[in-house]
Amino acid sequence: MTDLTRAPDGVDDEPGLKRTISGRLLFFYVLGDVLGSGIYVLIGAVAGEVGGAFWLAFAIGVSIAVVTGAAYAELVTKYPRAAGAALFVDRAFGNRVVTFVVTVSMLAASFAATGSLATGFAGYFAEVWALPPALLVSLALLAVLAVVHHLGITESVVANAVMTVVEVAGLLVITLVALALLASGDGSPGRLTDFSTSGNEAFAVLAGVALAFFAMTGFENAANVAEETVDPQRCFPRALIGGMVVAGIIYVVVAAGTSMVVDTATLADSEVPLTEVVVAGSESGLLPLGVGVVTVVFALIAMTAITNTTLVTFVTQPRILYGMAREDVVPGAFARLHARRRTPWVGSLFSVAVVGALLLVGSAVSSSGSDLDLVTTLADVTVLLLLAVYSMVIAATFALRGRDEGPEVYHAPRPVLVLGLVGNLAVAVYMVVADWTSLLWVGGLLAVGFVLFAAEWFLGGRTRPAGAGRGDPSAR
Repeated sequence: MTDLTRAPDGVDDEPGLKRTISGRLLFFYVLGDVLGSGIYVLIGAVAGEVGGAFWLAFAIGVSIAVVTGAAYAELVTKYPRAAGAALFVDRAFGNRVVTFVVTVSMLAASFAATGSLATGFAGYFAEVWALPPALLVSLALLAVLAVVHHLGITESVVANAVMTVVEVAGLLVITLVALALLASGDGSPGRLTDFSTSGNEAFAVLAGVALAFFAMTGFENAANVAEETVDPQRCFPRALIGGMVVAGIIYVVVAAGTSMVVDTATLADSEVPLTEVVVAGSESGLLPLGVGVVTVVFALIAMTAITNTTLVTFVTQPRILYGMAREDVVPGAFARLHARRRTPWVGSLFSVAVVGALLLVGSAVSSSGSDLDLVTTLADVTVLLLLAVYSMVIAATFALRGRDEGPEVYHAPRPVLVLGLVGNLAVAVYMVVADWTSLLWVGGLLAVGFVLFAAEWFLGGRTRPAGAGRGDPSAR
């Protein structure tokens, strides 16, 4: 098994990451990461798959995600280290190839999620200023996030907490406007039970769940800041599961309210779906400002929310690379920390390059379609990769029962974990059967990881003394 306490050549004497994240900040970190993604970007796409009853897809997706979160909570209390899922799987199975596949899958999912969110950000940005090309806006967002990340993890998490307050306020506005429209008789409660398909409701809901699940992804990013959290054994279970439950409740309430006050077809065709709710409120006279002003104000709120989630996914990428570089899965350069900021700057630059290339390729491939097509494509890729990783994490939880136990270790109920494993696999199988072309994107992203693995295999092997094993102190 990989020696998880060792560092790659040349970085043994470097101080580690700073423990500065409190339990409260971690809660907002989880809440902000989960809330900013699908509810602002993909709610229209989910509505298009399911119909007016799309709130049900969010409810199912939330349930599967919370169950999976319980597995993460247990393993983080055992191994509060950077690298997250890859670390857990490595501990459970001790197979370098399996660890590599999980590492690359997590990285690929995070890259795809960042690309999807950055594209969604550009869609709302166009409501404020339509002149810059969407691709340029997305790339500019990446550059800004790289700067914020470089300032340090404390600054990143505080920025996350502030933006979380803004995005929760935006969703509260949506809920209040929906309630006011319903009270005035402008809503249609009957849409809550309306499905877009005839006689195939189960498949319609599964299609919606596959997209809605993207809204709840991001919680796994919290595991990658475990090494920077104060007292993680005590804080993590409450902050992680608590943040997911609160986010899930907000999602279902907002989805139900939106369904009742905006026509499903309008939501499905919109690149800024939640804006349609405030537009409806403005047109009905419930909001004192004109449609144009309301649209701009809400677009700014939505952009803040999406930026929040994108920041968290971006922060995760260099930390995965940092954690796995210390275990010789990827080149040791990714374990380099900035001397003053203590941030993994090499991984940050690499993340900007990969996501930027992904946006360029995606923009070229979907040039004949809308930005919404690119958003949903990258969201599907993210979910498919994460479902595989989540299944492996739950399997690792079972394999590690009875190992590395301690009085502060949280234990998720076994039946809950079984339910989560079945749910993750069911949605993954459906996605592959429904649209196998997403596997092409998955293969392309995984190929990036193979390049890193090959680099470590050949270059790393040359730097270790002859005959030294991976766990041999002489190889350090």
